[in-house]
Amino acid sequence: MENDYFKTLWDKAIKSYNSAKDNATRYPDTAANRAYYCAFYAVSALFASEGVHFKKHSAIRAAVHKDLIHTKRWESELGDDFDNLIELRELADYGGADSVSKKSVKTALDRAKRILKAIHMEKPELFLLPKDLEHI
Repeated sequence: MENDYFKTLWDKAIKSYNSAKDNATRYPDTAANRAYYCAFYAVSALFASEGVHFKKHSAIRAAVHKDLIHTKRWESELGDDFDNLIELRELADYGGADSVSKKSVKTALDRAKRILKAIHMEKPELFLLPKDLEHI
């Protein structure tokens, strides 16, 4: 069951990235939301592969910084990437009249790709990248 769970989360991360990419031009708010969920599911998959599970988004954010950044397992820029994706998702979902710009969506896609790649590079046997993302 554990094995299937982290694989399911990784699959959701890849699907969320593809959805973000597909919506980038026409629906930037949707794309920003999906880029965040790409990172959220990817990080959740990484921790799940180690037997660690979270119930809140804030707990995932804290774990990114406590367990990945502060331990030097990840470069600090990846923590910045995750935080930026959170901020864009909050703007997209709760910004009211304000919207995410197309330029910000491109940046969000780049940030989500960096997180996917970091997780893939850490455990390539568990976290495979689709062919179209292999060269990120």
